[in-house]
Amino acid sequence: MGAELRLVALVGLLTGCVPSLRSDLSRIEQLTAQRLPREVLGEVDLGEPADVSRALREPLTVDGAVRLALANNRELRASLRDLGVERGLLAQAHLLPNPEVEIDLRRQEDAGQPLQVELYVEYPITHALLTPMRVEAAGHDLEAARHRAAGRVLQLAYEARAAYLAAQAAEQSLAVAQRSLEALAAARDAAQMLYEAGNTAALDVATQVAAYEEARAVVAQIELERASTRERLARALGLHGAGLELTMAGTLPDVPPGDELPETLEREALTASLELAETRSRLAALAQRVGLSRTEGWLPEISVDVHAEQDGETWEYGGGASLSIPLFDRREGETAAFQARFDALTERYLGAAVDVRSAAREARNRLTSARLRATHYADVIVPARGVVLEQTLLQYDAMQVGVFELLAALRAQLSAELEGIAARRDYWTARAALDALLRGQRVSFTGGTSATLASDPGTEGGH
Repeated sequence: MGAELRLVALVGLLTGCVPSLRSDLSRIEQLTAQRLPREVLGEVDLGEPADVSRALREPLTVDGAVRLALANNRELRASLRDLGVERGLLAQAHLLPNPEVEIDLRRQEDAGQPLQVELYVEYPITHALLTPMRVEAAGHDLEAARHRAAGRVLQLAYEARAAYLAAQAAEQSLAVAQRSLEALAAARDAAQMLYEAGNTAALDVATQVAAYEEARAVVAQIELERASTRERLARALGLHGAGLELTMAGTLPDVPPGDELPETLEREALTASLELAETRSRLAALAQRVGLSRTEGWLPEISVDVHAEQDGETWEYGGGASLSIPLFDRREGETAAFQARFDALTERYLGAAVDVRSAAREARNRLTSARLRATHYADVIVPARGVVLEQTLLQYDAMQVGVFELLAALRAQLSAELEGIAARRDYWTARAALDALLRGQRVSFTGGTSATLASDPGTEGGH
């Protein structure tokens, strides 16, 4: 095999090591345990994927919302395609430098003499020898980009899950608030009738009217929250048009009996952290570039050449070498810059580790608190309000309390139900945030607000 063929084979061997987008997706799936859309392997699809319409034909579950977001969110698709930038830089790093070719043509004064031709081919050996170091640095950059993309996958999965839970809670809250509004409307009408019959004062009527109108304002607030949470869900899922009419399956599930939190929660969060893994890859790339810069600073730039010269009817062949002496420029500045970046990134890595530990403790505390609050409402407050309503109803039947006391007890129970729904939403959102952390992504908790109904007007009325 000639020298040219060996060179071509070496180039093919090096370029053959560049991974594809498919291998990048497989690596991210391995890091996140989430299936990613294969549609990004082809050309950019300007339309809506067929899977989206098919998924929305049935009521959407929370897991279905996560799958739909991963398949249809354009920002995630863009993040996955951004991997092509680092992959392209890696492919470029694999490439050997091009040879330089110089051709000189000279014509003699004697027209009978043939045209003289000199041919030079020069190749930079030093640059070629350092190619593996550039490839290794670019490989670390690509791995860092994969971890970054994997973090984006987990972030979107959490956002879709939290948005779904918020929208689901808003649906339930609106139903409860509308029941309360109906009860207050009944109280208002009853007060009006009692007043017209001369059995109650005008103050009672005004109080019930005020309570009803305040409840209407609360319902309007919940309706806005419902619309906002559905828009937030639509953004996470990448939906528009007919997709906005999606229906959600079921209601918020009850809080399970217990959470199995690992005793070594902080350590597990550190081990799983994609943010720290990405920084380690970037540190490895910088370390490689520090070594590369130092090597290039001390190593002479060596180039070899072959040349041929036509002298009359014959060709003369020869070879040579040239080198630059690293006397003045030893790349000290470039090396110092890479070293400074490495040191700064090391500090950020240590700081991020502290933040991850803190996030683990915060997530555990938030989950524990949300559990206590949700179970307290489910097991104590809502049942207690139910007993109050039941006893008030018995006293109402015995003509010991008036209709307003009965309606006030009903309002209190419905308010407790609203708070209970908000507590369950916060629990499941906190659970999703902790799961995301233990899978490698630190997320910001995105709990919602809770609406309360008008307080008891405290009106005494007759039976």
